[in-house]
Amino acid sequence: MQVRVRLFARLRELAGAGELRREVPAGATVAALWEALSNEFPGLRPHSASVSVAVNQEFARRTTELAEGDEVAFLPPVSGG
Repeated sequence: MQVRVRLFARLRELAGAGELRREVPAGATVAALWEALSNEFPGLRPHSASVSVAVNQEFARRTTELAEGDEVAFLPPVSGG
């Protein structure tokens, strides 16, 4: 099944794109998708512990199971004042 991946800020720079489409197997979780992306773009791996995720514009856990056509957004921590 296919999902749309959105990457923001530093993650977008590391992957070279803000939006990707990826095939994932049925039953894949957010964690499995992140692992596949980290293998494809090793620069993402150091951000694993601090990245937040949203599925279809709602914050989600890494254990969330993905469905055909889902939009998965990976968001680095935001700082500012």
